[in-house]
Amino acid sequence: MAKVKYYYDSDTLSYRKIEKKKGHQFGIVVLSLLGMLLSGFLLLLIYINLPYIETPKEKTLKRELENMSLQFNLLNKKMDEAFTVLEEVADRDNNLYRIYFEANPIAEEQRKAGFGGINRYKDLEGFDNSKLIIASSKRIDILTKQIVVQSKSLDEIGRLAEEKEKLLEAIPAIQPINNENVTRMASGYGYRTDPFTKVKKFHFGMDFTAPRGTPVYASGDGKVVRADNSASGYGNHIRIDHGYGYESLYAHLYKYNVRRGKRVKRGDLIGFVGSTGRSEAPHLHYEVFKDGRRINPINFYYGNLSPEEFANMLRASQQENQSLD
Repeated sequence: MAKVKYYYDSDTLSYRKIEKKKGHQFGIVVLSLLGMLLSGFLLLLIYINLPYIETPKEKTLKRELENMSLQFNLLNKKMDEAFTVLEEVADRDNNLYRIYFEANPIAEEQRKAGFGGINRYKDLEGFDNSKLIIASSKRIDILTKQIVVQSKSLDEIGRLAEEKEKLLEAIPAIQPINNENVTRMASGYGYRTDPFTKVKKFHFGMDFTAPRGTPVYASGDGKVVRADNSASGYGNHIRIDHGYGYESLYAHLYKYNVRRGKRVKRGDLIGFVGSTGRSEAPHLHYEVFKDGRRINPINFYYGNLSPEEFANMLRASQQENQSLD
């Protein structure tokens, strides 16, 4: 049973019963309904936006994810720079180093070959930023493979450079005697008059006039394969195998300063000028061989001749005079 409320009426000096107004009750009901609707709407908004409301842990993870994305982007920029540098190195490798050392260039397909077979990146799928991680991983793998290819190529170039250095040291590149002012070259390579028969025949070397006992030097690094007088016409002579198909011969010697089997360096003293064998006067007969064939020694004097001296010697060597052997 609802309580009855009264109020004191000062006019009548009596208590009167409070009568509830229907409009007031209706207002209360409306306000209650509005309150319920507002509460429901607020609850709905909270429910809809609940996924966007981050906890402190979620905020920390989000910052870490953003930082990781930033690091991957920086990594990709550095890889762009690395690819650019690697392309420049590969270009120099193919168009400079490998040409200089007479090596075949590495095909572009070999340098940039991909990876076949199974999916190498399956374990990286299903994560936030998986696409970024997988793309970066692929680029790292490609860059690593290209670096390996280039590294092997440079190793090969290094070996070729060592061989080239040995070749340059081995080539008979200096005159075999001290020939200041290019005055001792008496007869060159080509047809010359034989000093004994007075008939023209092919002279396969160069004759250097010098007094008996003048030092004779090795024209390149190599191994002495002969130091004897058993070859017809040469008298006491030395033959050096320089490797790479090159040999040099020093004939009509007075005496030796080396023995067979000794390794010599360019400029080493190997013997002394004489006139042994088929020789008209003291001189050094000098020959150069390539792959067993005698060739013109004048093409190998670049090691101790200036351009002017070489031109003078070339003119003197082309004169069809009489040889000394």
